[in-house]
Amino acid sequence: MRIFVTGASGWIGSALVPELIDAGHQVVGLARSEASAAALVAAGAEPVRGTVDDLDLLRDTAAASDGVIHLAFKHDIAFSGDFKGAAEADRRAVDAFGAALAGSDRPFVLASGLVGLASGRTATEQDKPTVDGSPLSIRATTAQEVLSFAGRGVRSSVVRLSPTCHGDGDNGFMAALVATARAKSASGYVGDGANRWPAVHRLDAAHLFRLAVERAPAGSVLHGVAEEGVAIRDVAEVIGRHLDVPAVSVAPEDAAEHFGWLAAFVGHDFPASSTLTRELLDWKPTHPGLLEDLEKGHYFQTPADVE
Repeated sequence: MRIFVTGASGWIGSALVPELIDAGHQVVGLARSEASAAALVAAGAEPVRGTVDDLDLLRDTAAASDGVIHLAFKHDIAFSGDFKGAAEADRRAVDAFGAALAGSDRPFVLASGLVGLASGRTATEQDKPTVDGSPLSIRATTAQEVLSFAGRGVRSSVVRLSPTCHGDGDNGFMAALVATARAKSASGYVGDGANRWPAVHRLDAAHLFRLAVERAPAGSVLHGVAEEGVAIRDVAEVIGRHLDVPAVSVAPEDAAEHFGWLAAFVGHDFPASSTLTRELLDWKPTHPGLLEDLEKGHYFQTPADVE
């Protein structure tokens, strides 16, 4: 298949492109910069210069492809204060893809998330997200829209990714926790730290996206979850040991001061299952778990270490 991938040079996309090519697919990747375009060429993909705001480009490229995997999201503005703007831009891009693929029975796979899906219990693929008008719920309504494309002749599916898609080079939540621990000289967790986060290695996530575009039934909800829930206290203890700083409990009322923007996430308990996903697509995660990956030490390297 000729597959159009947005976010193709990003964290998951840079693992997905070789996964698709090795499986015999042709990849067309959206590239925001010359550097991204060059990286795609080096990986064996065809770059298309543009952004998720170039709606005509998205429609035309999708129409000329056999399937679309939409990974791109404006994380730069989302985590600098304008999550609503990022989510609305994502919705417009999804609308463009829906229009291009309607009536074709071609696949469209959307990357979404698990955060906010459930709290204090194990979420499954059958759970529906809460839509309450918040900026975060805009992404949830976008995911629901993608599932509705199944009624418009699109083989649509949504992959809800774990909040931490870890691996060497990760600049997400785990890297932020390490940076906070280094800056505070203490590796913190909220309360007793028993709250759990689901996790997946990015290479396992990339494999799931390939399976989804190849054969996920229309209207499928998939969970990119290799581990249902890793206690944040255990994460903090590994980080503390590697940085030689104590792992400490942070009171909930002090979380914002200690963790900054991470405080909105680090104390939440939201384990999730991928049982239905594994059964549907025979997906079998094989790469290291989160704690094992942390123990490898790459999260703790500084620029001087790399040099």
